Amino acid sequence: MKEQKKDLEGILLIDKPRGMTSHDVVDQVRRKLRMKRIGHAGTLDPMATGLLIILVGKATKLSQYLTSLDKTYSGTIKLGETTNTQDADGEITSTKPVPEISEEKAQATLESFVGDQYQTPPMFSAVKIKGQRLYKLARKGQEVEREPRFIRVSRFSVTRFALPEIDFSMDCSKGTYVRTLANDVGEKLECGAHLTALRRDASDRFDTSAAIELDAFKEMEISEIESRLIPAHDALPDNVL
Repeated sequence: MKEQKKDLEGILLIDKPRGMTSHDVVDQVRRKLRMKRIGHAGTLDPMATGLLIILVGKATKLSQYLTSLDKTYSGTIKLGETTNTQDADGEITSTKPVPEISEEKAQATLESFVGDQYQTPPMFSAVKIKGQRLYKLARKGQEVEREPRFIRVSRFSVTRFALPEIDFSMDCSKGTYVRTLANDVGEKLECGAHLTALRRDASDRFDTSAAIELDAFKEMEISEIESRLIPAHDALPDNVL
């Protein structure tokens, strides 16, 4: 008698490569595990790399809890250029000379964004308005009014200062558009800016040190993948246990 296939269940930490959407990664996991019930907790832009929490089987029910976790990012802001997407995947829309600023001024500028605030989602985003994704409207050259959303930036620090580039590390709440913050930094310094690199280093207690690179995941045996799954009850935030 043929043994019935066992569906896997739990949380899988994947290190997303640059150039793929979060949905692309989900598709790869579905193909490998031969399961349809796969999701993720927290979208990463195609340009971004790093931690993507993959929900397998019944663990997809945890999406609302794991999506809401605070995030840690690192990345690079390039001063002197703005783009229509606020990151390096877009078209350059303006260029300005980069002023002679000190690292202390750069740090003070980043720190000025620390705290509770409202942020307007960029047009090039997956936010839906009246059933339509904003990025689809943006590609048609349309711009619509967007409702500002509450976010919290807990930390925003310079880690490398080499004008026109500023490397940073930050902690923030869910739904924060880091590329919009990069654009805002450029506006505050009166020279424009955009995000050229972004990596999600952690979501709450989950971090990239425990994540599997996607290429390595695709070569793993199912038994090894099963051993790397985090049980759903261990993945839940403490405040919902």
